[in-house]
Amino acid sequence: MVFQARVPTGVCYGERADAGHGQKALVTTRILWLDGLQPGFNKGGNLDSMRRFIYIHGSNLQQQIPTPLSAGCVLLRDPDLIQLFDSVAEGTLVWISP
Repeated sequence: MVFQARVPTGVCYGERADAGHGQKALVTTRILWLDGLQPGFNKGGNLDSMRRFIYIHGSNLQQQIPTPLSAGCVLLRDPDLIQLFDSVAEGTLVWISP
């Protein structure tokens, strides 16, 4: 499923999800919307992770992960994302480390 503004579009993509879209990374599969915890770093003001719509999400460019494809989101391959999505409840603390 492809999402636009966190809303499912009804369009589903298979293995060749990039067909017709060039190399544009789309938001697909699931969305985990991140909210920062550190005021002045990732919470509040212009740096706020939630206000900047930073997610953990799937992509139509699965074969290119882990190459950076986003302006700040964390992209996962579908099986990993689905497992993570099904394993965490809303409000769960997530530590992202390189």
